[in-house]
This record gives sequence, C-alpha cells and structure tokens, in this order.
Amino acid sequence: MPLPPPNPKPFLLTTALGQQRLRIDRFLQQALPSISRHKVCELIESGLVLIDGKIPKKSHKVGPGETIEIFFRDQPPSDILPESIPLEILYEDASLLIVNKPQGMVTHPAHGHFSGTLVNALMHHLGMQQAGETIRPGIVHRLDKGTSGLLVVAKNEIAHRKLTEQFASRQVHRLYTALVWGRFRKTEDIIDAPLGRHPGDRKRFAVVRRGGKTAITTFKVTEIFRETSVLTLKLGTGRTHQIRAHLEHEGHPVFGDATYGGRLKRLAGLAGARKKMYTELLETLPDVALHAKVLGFIHPETGQKLEFSVPIPDNFSNILNLLREDACKTLDNV
Repeated sequence: MPLPPPNPKPFLLTTALGQQRLRIDRFLQQALPSISRHKVCELIESGLVLIDGKIPKKSHKVGPGETIEIFFRDQPPSDILPESIPLEILYEDASLLIVNKPQGMVTHPAHGHFSGTLVNALMHHLGMQQAGETIRPGIVHRLDKGTSGLLVVAKNEIAHRKLTEQFASRQVHRLYTALVWGRFRKTEDIIDAPLGRHPGDRKRFAVVRRGGKTAITTFKVTEIFRETSVLTLKLGTGRTHQIRAHLEHEGHPVFGDATYGGRLKRLAGLAGARKKMYTELLETLPDVALHAKVLGFIHPETGQKLEFSVPIPDNFSNILNLLREDACKTLDNV
C-alpha cells in the first residue's frame, strides 16, 4: 500500500544563531519531543525534511541560522478519542494554553496509555473529535507521568513552531521544586553530565561516557531536613528524565522515585522510627516529589513575555510540613 502524499505545507523551524552542530536526527528529536525517534528517521529517509531547500544527508549536522522544512504526511484518523477529564488551565488565548498537569497523568498517548492522557483531555476541551498527527506536535514539551506542574500547549502551527524554537535554543525559563534524599556539600551547583539510555535497562536513562546527549541541570538547596533536602532546579537542557537521572547520579534520588532509587532502596537503609516515618510519608505520595513550578517564555505571536507559577500539590506540601515538624522536634531535643 503506497504512502499517502506529503502535506504540501511544511512545518518550519529556524535554528538559533548560537546553535551547536548536531546531527539532523538528534536535533529533530530534541526540537520535536512529541514525535517518536522512528517517525523522525522515517521523515528524513523519505526526503520529507529539507534544510535550506535541499534534502540533507543522514550525517548532516545542523548549524546556526538554518531553515528546516518538515513535510508531515497526512495521517489517517486516529482512534484516540476526547475524554471529559478536568483540566486546570491557568491561561488560554487563540495561540496557546497553559495547563497545570496533575501527578499521575500521562502527557500524550503511548504504548499502554491510550486513554486518560492530557491529549485526551485537551481534545475534549478544544472540541476535537479525532486526533491525528496535528495534536502531537501541539504538545511542545512533556512532563513525566509522576511529575506535576506547568505545560504550554500550542493551538496552531505558527505558535508551535515559534515555541519549539524557544525550547530548542534554551530561551524558555523553567524552574522545578524537588524533595530529594540526603544532604548536599554545596548549597548551589551545576550538574553537567551527558545522558543516554541505561546500559542495563532501556526504560531508564543514565550518565554515560560515550554517545550521550548534553544535559545541564542547575540546583539550589532551599531547605534541609535530617535525611532529605528541598531543591529548586533550573533546566539548561530538556532531556527525558533529566532531573531524575542527574540526581540519582549525584547520590540524591528524588523522594518517591522508584525507577531511580528514591523509594524502597532508600527505605532499606533506615531503621526503627525513622523507617516507619518515611514509609508512612511515601504511602501518601504514589508518584515522585518533583514539580514544574515556573514556566516563562515569549508569546509566539504577540512577543509579550509571559511567566506562570503554580504551588506544589497538596500531598507534596503535606510531606514538607511533616518534615519541618520533625526537624523542629529534633532541634528541641538537642
């Protein structure tokens, strides 16, 4: 069966003047995180990606100031359906909307998650009956299922292209709040360590010596408890699981993060009343204590600078309050 003809109107990207040289496939995976790696490779191999009007070689390295045209093929209707799922929308106009994603919600449909996702909820909110390739690029960036907080969603092609360019050139301001295990020697630091697939578990990511992607996370310690600390983190890059993998590498996994050693593995090192207390705290937190608190960017059509902030979820906040009470009791007994 022949492939459907490509969409005659390309999706456009313009690389920043400071863009570092990066292979075209890797650049597109970073610039379009909602598109699968397989899809990116298929587009390139099919000649549906042009750079400055020419079909590039697979080995082409994207540089500063290049115009990239992507001809997405028209897709048959999807069986992904709208669902009436409550959304906390902080802002919305004709170009975009800002949503506060709850813990436990998958951003967009994938293997094993074809309902109950943010995309299903957005389809209902926007009055869409079926999802095709267009709804996925609308998700400019993503948050892990267990991470709560702010996401921007593009509502048209121009908004998506310009927002994507801001993310790709690292112009978007993002701050996260995390509760992590352990105490830090420095109150502020930068984790600059490349990330790649974990050699022993393809579902995880890890700091690797070869073949990894540049990953930069800046953190500041804002509170210190007996066995844990609260951090404010700023993303220099936006890799999958970046904060979680970086903090595990530093020996300070995110509280509640079973995938990266922040749950049962840490409980095993405790005993008596301390173990009982943290066991009870973790029971109130089915996901990770990681929250995308601040999101700032330039409006893609008006040029206005926008910044949004949302408080941490109640269960996360309750845990911090209990840890503060515990810290005060410890001080009273000194």
